[in-house]
Amino acid sequence: MNNVNNKINKISTNLWFDHEAEEAVNFYTSIFPNSSINRITRYGKEGHVGTEGKVMTVEFELEGQKFVALNGGPIYKFTEAISFIIHCESQDELDYYWDRLTTGGDEKAQVCGWLKDKYGVSWQVVPEQLNAWVSDKDTEKAERVMKALLQMKTKLDLETLRKAYEGYTEMIYFK
Repeated sequence: MNNVNNKINKISTNLWFDHEAEEAVNFYTSIFPNSSINRITRYGKEGHVGTEGKVMTVEFELEGQKFVALNGGPIYKFTEAISFIIHCESQDELDYYWDRLTTGGDEKAQVCGWLKDKYGVSWQVVPEQLNAWVSDKDTEKAERVMKALLQMKTKLDLETLRKAYEGYTEMIYFK
């Protein structure tokens, strides 16, 4: 096949699930507007005991990034050591991704724009300007943004971060 969607990327991300790969992929592709499910493979007779005919892998894309979701059993779990960053242009976009990805997720894992979804996958929902702000050559600006960021206990507030960057002195930080 010469279809571009079937071309294998040099590097792609594999996500190991116990048995909910297809369910997770349906969840993710319902959230990201530029997404697709490209191919589903099933276990054959040579698969794990009791898996014949069940979903083995789901190849999918989110915003042009290719992934493979594997139903590999309960051997491995996701950790915060790996997370996916969503760079957002507006507070509405931050709210959109945050609200959807936190549904059913671990509330204790929500801090400073980080979250863990209902499948245990970690995400960072951040304003696209954040990297520029925290790495500004003016260290006072960068430090103000970091101070504001570290006080946000769940999702990030773009306006508060912008005000910190611009040096407003009457800041309201989140609890």
